[in-house]
Amino acid sequence: MRLCYLGTPEMAVAPLRALVAAGHEIVLVVTGADRRRGRGTSTSPSPVKAAAGELGLEVAHDLDAVDACGAELGVVVAYGRIIPGALLERLPMINLHFSLLPRWRGAAPVERALLAGDEMTGVCVMELETGLDTGAVYARRDLPIGPRTTAAALRADLVAAGIEVLVETLSRPLGEPVPQIGASTHAAKLTPSDLRIDWSAPAAEIDRLIRVGGAWTTFRGDRIKVHTADLVDGEIVPTVVQPAGKPAMDASSWRNGARPGPDERFE
Repeated sequence: MRLCYLGTPEMAVAPLRALVAAGHEIVLVVTGADRRRGRGTSTSPSPVKAAAGELGLEVAHDLDAVDACGAELGVVVAYGRIIPGALLERLPMINLHFSLLPRWRGAAPVERALLAGDEMTGVCVMELETGLDTGAVYARRDLPIGPRTTAAALRADLVAAGIEVLVETLSRPLGEPVPQIGASTHAAKLTPSDLRIDWSAPAAEIDRLIRVGGAWTTFRGDRIKVHTADLVDGEIVPTVVQPAGKPAMDASSWRNGARPGPDERFE
């Protein structure tokens, strides 16, 4: 099938490669613009753009290029922008979404499922429409969330499952999708303030936040990232931390250097 592929981050790279390997003709890849790197003027391509270059595929940053590409179908995976309804009228599109819709519509379904303590999540291939992840579903697959699963590990499992479902869905005529049923929840993008640890919260919630990645706290007014922790007898025990301007280290090494007093705590 002649496909236009729309995606931007790392988790959209493997599905693109899988579609090429499955024999589909990717006539155009649309992805986010190059981003500035550091404080200089140099820029870096999105992970999808870099992969498309390796595969010898044509790349565009503007949705206007889609009209002239000659695709039969658009495939969207974590593209990061709303597709205008006028474009969807000219080219039908499907979307690989990393949740069990209608739960966790939006930008951060993996993180929100983990934070909420969901025991199950999954992937859906859905019909793209102008509403936020509201389209009817062609195929879905459930995945369990383990008690110690991190967002990074869950994301990898979801991508692997999503590839299988996407390739299988495109191996035959799409057929009629099934409308979403049930109450929806919104997976808003996480902000830095969302990732600050509230040490008064239940230990299980703090544990889930740390497993999402990017959790932080402060000590003596300085920010410290908490990379990993154990949940021991209902208490959080950080095991790998990263003080500002330093590499990640064992929490014991940090304590030996910081020498916290008996009454000093993370804030």
